[in-house]
Amino acid sequence: MKLRKLTGTITALVTPFQNQEIAYDDLRQLIEFQIKGGIDGVVPVGTTGESPTLSHEEHMEVVRATIAAVRGRVPVIAGTGSNSTREAVDLTKLAHAAGADAMLVVAPYYNKPSQEGLFRHFSAIAEATDRQIVLYSIPGRCGIEISVGVVERLRARHANVRHIKEAGGSVDRVDQLKQAMGDDLTVLSGDDSLTLPFMAAGAEGVISVASNLLVKEVSKMVQAALANDFARAAKLHRKLYPISKALFIEPNPVPIKAGLKRAGVIRSDEVRAPLCEMSAANRQVVLQTLKALGY
Repeated sequence: MKLRKLTGTITALVTPFQNQEIAYDDLRQLIEFQIKGGIDGVVPVGTTGESPTLSHEEHMEVVRATIAAVRGRVPVIAGTGSNSTREAVDLTKLAHAAGADAMLVVAPYYNKPSQEGLFRHFSAIAEATDRQIVLYSIPGRCGIEISVGVVERLRARHANVRHIKEAGGSVDRVDQLKQAMGDDLTVLSGDDSLTLPFMAAGAEGVISVASNLLVKEVSKMVQAALANDFARAAKLHRKLYPISKALFIEPNPVPIKAGLKRAGVIRSDEVRAPLCEMSAANRQVVLQTLKALGY
């Protein structure tokens, strides 16, 4: 498969539900909404897609349904991470067979391996496919950070490890990664509110929650930054900043699903337990912030 560029605005897709079952019609509608809005790629079954509460069969069916709906128009980066190396390898092989362009692989959560354990974990996954691997470092959820040294070792050994989604909240970390590997590593922001600061430090885009709904707005900001028009990008960033914060007033993807339902992109804002609906006060904050943006 020809390598496709994984930069710009990439949406971490929600998984729509209806009566607690996956709403595939809504998923297809969401994907068309993304593509018409000018998205650069999509990620099914990441954290935003509620992968922890999908069965393995549902997980892979969402990947296949996304690939079928996208029809090659943008890259599909399948979430295939797990805190079990064997499970992550199996999911990666299945996503490869389904036709995913790349895999998003989160650091193992809860069991907190050593940095050597992380290196071996990601190496096993990289050896299971020739598709591009996007490492995903999010210590706030996983309790462990993928060190710059481990990223360097992986990049040196595996030609398909060439991207990282960085969600540690540190601009300095982007500088560290770029100082170590420069253009050999593509850094993607994992935090909507930090996309512009990260890009100023050398990141080349974002894997975004907000772009589920605000696809045109986020894309315009990212494209301005990629064109080195940081004055325009800063204006767009300031406009988007309130919603970038409001969308995380409660656990993701609860707020963005409320916004998508309000806009009529999906029919229901259901999430699966242990997630639950937003409080009335927080829902009002999210919807009022979206209203100020015209949604």
